[in-house]
Amino acid sequence: MGMNDMLQFFRQMSGKLGSNVYAGVQGKNNLQNVSFLRQLQKEMKENNSLEVPLQELNVVVFDLETTGFYPEKGDRIISIGAIKMTGHEMKEHETFYSLVQSNLPLSDEITTLTNIDERDLIDAPPPSEVLMQFFQFVNCHVLVAHHAKHEQSFMQKMTWDLLRTRFEHRIIDTSFLTRLLNPSVKSMPLEAVCHDCGIEIINRHHALGDAILTGHIWSYHLIQAQTMGFRNLREVYEYIAALK
Repeated sequence: MGMNDMLQFFRQMSGKLGSNVYAGVQGKNNLQNVSFLRQLQKEMKENNSLEVPLQELNVVVFDLETTGFYPEKGDRIISIGAIKMTGHEMKEHETFYSLVQSNLPLSDEITTLTNIDERDLIDAPPPSEVLMQFFQFVNCHVLVAHHAKHEQSFMQKMTWDLLRTRFEHRIIDTSFLTRLLNPSVKSMPLEAVCHDCGIEIINRHHALGDAILTGHIWSYHLIQAQTMGFRNLREVYEYIAALK
């Protein structure tokens, strides 16, 4: 798509963007954001993360706090937390955390669970700014999350609503590695997995706190995978596929 065609495309879309939760990203900045994201997508296709030795694999472990479970029904992201890892080592000084601006009411249940108040969100950075800062932090690294379908559905919705482009980062669920030790278990609550791994639960239901807990889970099972003789993600995928 040429620049003139792209400009025309966003002129046509600008009216539609105003009707959804994340509306308001238009003009030159939006074009730059789309261009940046498409470059990341190109780099991700060129980088074969499946063949990278596990001890060298760069990932970003992340977590979202949301108002519910259904982005298509109006639930939205209220905070994002993430931490970078290489192999099983967490980079404690390379973290990301942000609230996401909103003027919509929060339920008492969500406020109690997350300790996030409606007033906190009014002055938070706008969704477009948080999204692009997150993408800049992640770059083209593989993403890791616990119960990743939840994170994936919200990131897909937010990316499409703001940029009208697809969210194409690979997200690996922690259960991908936990099944190496217990093939019959496909999904467990975060607390239960932490308990099984001997991980102390701190800052639960805080996006960065949960990202760090998930990072510990990833680290624990990555070490187990290497001990079992797996060298890269492809070998793990092939092994798990054979279990089905």
